[in-house]
Amino acid sequence: MRLPLPLSVEVAAARLAGGLSRLAGQGGGTTLPGKILATIDPSAVTRLARNLRLGSALVSATNGKTTTAAMVAEILGRRLRLAHNRAGANLVSGVASTLLAQRTAELGLFEVDEGAFPDLARRLRPRAVCLGNLFRDQLDRYGELELVADRWRGALSELDPGAAVVANADDALVANLAGGHASATFFGLDDRSAARERLPHAADAKYCVVCGTPYTYAAAYVGHLGDYRCPSCGNARPPLDVAARSITHDGLVSTSFTLASADGERRITLPLPGLYNVYNALAAASLSFALGATLDEVAAGLGRFRAAFGRLERIEIGDRSALMLLIKNPAGANEAVRTLVTAASPRIALVALNDEIADGRDVSWIWDVDFEPLIPGLETLVVSGGRAHELALRFKYGGLEPDRIVIVPDLEDALDRALALTDPGGEVPVLPTYTAMLALRRIVSRRGLVRPYWEAA
Repeated sequence: MRLPLPLSVEVAAARLAGGLSRLAGQGGGTTLPGKILATIDPSAVTRLARNLRLGSALVSATNGKTTTAAMVAEILGRRLRLAHNRAGANLVSGVASTLLAQRTAELGLFEVDEGAFPDLARRLRPRAVCLGNLFRDQLDRYGELELVADRWRGALSELDPGAAVVANADDALVANLAGGHASATFFGLDDRSAARERLPHAADAKYCVVCGTPYTYAAAYVGHLGDYRCPSCGNARPPLDVAARSITHDGLVSTSFTLASADGERRITLPLPGLYNVYNALAAASLSFALGATLDEVAAGLGRFRAAFGRLERIEIGDRSALMLLIKNPAGANEAVRTLVTAASPRIALVALNDEIADGRDVSWIWDVDFEPLIPGLETLVVSGGRAHELALRFKYGGLEPDRIVIVPDLEDALDRALALTDPGGEVPVLPTYTAMLALRRIVSRRGLVRPYWEAA
């Protein structure tokens, strides 16, 4: 039987490969060292994680895990040295690369792909986990929500007995998973004025996880998230330990809410728009409390926070700007549209759709997105990406006249076209899928307008 190499030798080999990759100009240097290390020695991630004096915390969700983890980093990073995969590399290779790069860290803070969560939870033995939500996403990769939930349930059952579990009470699937843990902390919204008039037609987990009866909702907030109750068996949203109340919006600039916790209340002004960012802030606050943060630290960190790359990131481009809102599934896209329309329906917009592995090959999900509220205010829509023509067809069937749709498959040309149509001093919203977002960010990085996202890793 081959004995594993000393960890120091494995680390040196992986770092050398990553350095050579960066010298060659390949952004893959972010994850390449971890890929090599995990291949050489599958136990290396566990062995490296043991060096973290304060252990690890994991954040997983379909939507919002990058922003939530970045918020936690802002809250805790001023007094703790963090190993944080801030560039969003959230598979085993990305976590391994982060541990390699940040060897003096005290606490590991890792956003984790929902499919990789069980594996990484077993490898890292985290002291705390935060489960944000489960939405239908990349069915060709993950399968239906119930399959992901079952895998999460198995991972939670294997956590160390003292591990803290932070869960979104407004997501019936997630709340049910966490309900059996004595250490569970639940967060959610407590402001019916922020609710939708009705559950969206494409809502996912709207049937009782106990008996299968459709839930009734006292308030439906984002997708299937809300204050739910089963009229048959009585299964309902658990009481909230951390809540957002009195929510107000300031267009595309900020969102304010009262953060209520066992330690008291604080009025938070989050420099991000959108109800889904209130959920991200609640998740970050709840996990930070579990990791020992005070209410004052949480309030200060959320107030300082700025958008994670590609997630409501505002990029100045000459005398205009682009506001990038990542979309990757119906629930997230619907909230992006809702945020834009609530603030002021845009006159020009760019939507980009790719079907690469990281996006999911099946793009039929665009037919479940409620793009229609955007259409009345649009003068011109620029559609781009590898599946630009499918986007154009979707908007045509949504009621947008074909002569108002401009098909520009090349992303750089599409960005320039959308900016040229925007008035000086104006802003164009850009709604790209994941790989389209990375490509657009590389374009503006090459122009010297933003730092390459992997430099922050």
